[in-house]
This record gives sequence, structure tokens and C-alpha cells, in this order.
Amino acid sequence: MSIGGTQSVTAVRYVIDAKGSRFTVRAFATGMLAAFAHSPTIAIPDFAGEVTLPSGTLEDASFRLVIQAASLAVIGDVRDKDRDEIEHRIRDEVLEVDAFGEIIYECPRISSAQKLNEGQFVVKMDGELALHGVSRHEPISARVTLSDGTLHAAGEFSVRQSDYEIKPVTAAGGAIKLKDELKLSFDITARKQP
Repeated sequence: MSIGGTQSVTAVRYVIDAKGSRFTVRAFATGMLAAFAHSPTIAIPDFAGEVTLPSGTLEDASFRLVIQAASLAVIGDVRDKDRDEIEHRIRDEVLEVDAFGEIIYECPRISSAQKLNEGQFVVKMDGELALHGVSRHEPISARVTLSDGTLHAAGEFSVRQSDYEIKPVTAAGGAIKLKDELKLSFDITARKQP
């Protein structure tokens, strides 16, 4: 459609399909007894969000993601007793989910989108991460593919717990503790909305 001689572009919106996506956090044990401790991988199963392309292209896209902090769950080869204890400590001591129930990442505009091939891009986001009552700038890069009404984004980034006033968990009188830095990886699928 044309208005006053200019081409009108309709915004395109993609909504995240959490069931068709994967988002994990990896924590690493350190300390004198680290060899006997877990370096847990934690799944983030309950999240929602969207990518909006105001002009139909990634260059001016925005992104919003909301994670339900209480949904985090330890995955992998961990005994049930250890899994329960780790999950309890994550919810109560680390994330304090009763006070800080949501983790939010908002990027009002993607800072760059480099085209690799037809439908494939590398994007850089300079968004704000709100975690544990603290909001901080967190840059994230992702490989993005746009194809047949689907947006697929994958990548990884790190956060430091201390940046968000989180004290890393310790055990065995401090002989085992988790490193400050956490590694997050994502493989997210979003569907185009009519």
C-alpha cells in the first residue's frame, strides 16, 4: 500500500515457541573439593518473548524475553537428592524467586545485523538484563535464520553473578563453591504472527 507516494511497511512480529526452543545455564564448581562437586547445567523451560521487525528487516528489530525464575531445573546426570538440593538453593538463595520472580532481557533495537547468506545473519544486541533486582547492559550476539515464517536464533554469552548482587553458592565450609561467571546458551525458535 502506498501513502502519499511512499511505500507503507507492516511490522512483522515473531513470538517465541518455548517448547521448540532450548535455553540453558552452566555453572562451574571451584575450590579445594571441586573435583567432587557438580558443575550443574540448568534448563530454563518457562520463558516467553517476541522479536518485532518494524520495517520487516532485522536492522531495526527489537527483542524482549521474560523468564520465570522459579522454573529453572537441573538437568543431566545428577542424583535426585543432589538435584533437589541444587534447585532449592538456586530458587531460595541464589535467585530469591519470591522477591524476584522474573528475569527480563529487553533490547529496543538491534545494534547491527550482518548478512551471511540469504536469510542468515549475525546480530548484535545491546540490551538490558534485569536479574535479581539489578538491571545492567548485557551485549549478546546471535546467529539468526529467517525462513518460511520462522525465526531461529542461537548463541551463547556469559554473566557474572556478582554484577547482579548474587552471592555464588558455597558448600562444605567453602571448600566447594561455584565460580562467579555463568555460561548461558540458547537455541530459540520464534513463529511469525499473522
